[in-house]
Amino acid sequence: MEDGVSEQGFSADQIDTSRPHPARMYDYYLGGWDNYEVDRQAAEQVIAMAPEAPASARANRAFMRRAVRTVVRAGVRQIIDVGTGIPTSPNTHEVAREIDPGVRVAYVDNDPIVATHAGAKLTNTGNAAFVLADTREPKTILEHPVVQELIDFSEPVALMLVAVLHFVKDEEDPAGILAALTERLPSGSHLVLTHGTADFHPDADGDARDVYKNATAHLTLRGYDAFLPFFDGFELLEPGVVQVPLWRPDGPPPPAEELQRIAFYGGVGVKP
Repeated sequence: MEDGVSEQGFSADQIDTSRPHPARMYDYYLGGWDNYEVDRQAAEQVIAMAPEAPASARANRAFMRRAVRTVVRAGVRQIIDVGTGIPTSPNTHEVAREIDPGVRVAYVDNDPIVATHAGAKLTNTGNAAFVLADTREPKTILEHPVVQELIDFSEPVALMLVAVLHFVKDEEDPAGILAALTERLPSGSHLVLTHGTADFHPDADGDARDVYKNATAHLTLRGYDAFLPFFDGFELLEPGVVQVPLWRPDGPPPPAEELQRIAFYGGVGVKP
């Protein structure tokens, strides 16, 4: 190993705690402790402008769990989870292994601090591994030795980008990134996406996107019509693209006042 380089492949000077990071802000929304003062201050600014942020994060997390159970019950036994974020149990591999202990999971994130936590919380069990890579570099992800070893691209794969694409700017070509990530996936593979939106909060006091301008990734909220095409090439499972609490809820659908607090769309598609 190169001197000064961690097992996850980064050096100490790559850890930037001077600017808020979306993964650590998300951890704060979820009530986690793996964040810094700069993250907490930024998250509180967002909450002041968009009080629905914590509820949206929790609903997004619950969607992830339902989506993972759905794809594993459909027979998928390998998952690439891009934009892992700070590990919050139950993580993807824990949810998947409730159904089949043999599910393999490759976690991907670009934050060295996430990588540090991943070493302790995600990759300490068999058939789960972590890759330090950026969503904007799909070739790097797919050709990473860890992914190559863990994922068999001749069998169906579930590709997850949960609360990730709104950190990819239009000029960075999110549709092109998705096309590159999904091109090698065989028939029967699933695409799991969620995305932040302002569709339900047109009168929000202030713009949370301004806070993220100082973060390590900018926020690009998109409406339904901009999000739906990200599933091109996939057949949407019922009920299609909806606010995340409405996607196959475990119980009765949430009331309208609860839905008003949610700023995420979500959906799951299957490759024909």
